Amino acid sequence: MRIVIAEDNALLREGLVMLLEADGHEVVASAAGGPDVLPALLEHRPDAAVLDVRLPPGFRDEGLRAAIEARKRLPGLPVLVLSQYVEETYAAELLAGGAGGVGYLLKDRVGRVDEFLDALSRVAAGGTALDPEVVSQLMASRHDPLQALTPREHEVLGLMAQGLGNATIAATLVITERSVSKHIGAIFAKLGLPPSDSGHRRVLAVLAYLNA
Repeated sequence: MRIVIAEDNALLREGLVMLLEADGHEVVASAAGGPDVLPALLEHRPDAAVLDVRLPPGFRDEGLRAAIEARKRLPGLPVLVLSQYVEETYAAELLAGGAGGVGYLLKDRVGRVDEFLDALSRVAAGGTALDPEVVSQLMASRHDPLQALTPREHEVLGLMAQGLGNATIAATLVITERSVSKHIGAIFAKLGLPPSDSGHRRVLAVLAYLNA
């Protein structure tokens, strides 16, 4: 996989390069500042981009803005955003388009190598990868009709929004896949969302609802 990285912290940036190359990927460009990100993405047209939200010179939303603009010019460009904190507005804006190939992880997730690489693979394949804390805050911003969900349905919805499949949800909650399917059906009914047999579409539907 060809990857572009944007991270101002030199140690973290080089660590990501080493991690990804050790896993067999090719880092075609690494940027330390906001103005360098979009040109690198447009020049290399990578299979995926790993971008920090806040980059020099302003340390505001340079990385995210570059990602959004790049996805306009390169539709479907997979982007995995890293952030030190949960920034709900940024997460919602990135996900607002309803397209796949997006992820938002807290930086401490990078220390969990297997989870990080799995998240990057899901995003590159057109799926989603959201940090549980991001999902929690997006859900907390919605009150009705999420209040109609049972505690178990809340758990299933949170895992769905992270991009997990039925089998993984079942293993995580120690229940059967049939039970997971029933919970998902109930969730969609209560949220007024159309049922779907596509795991990808159902995640996007949930994210669209949470960001509405």
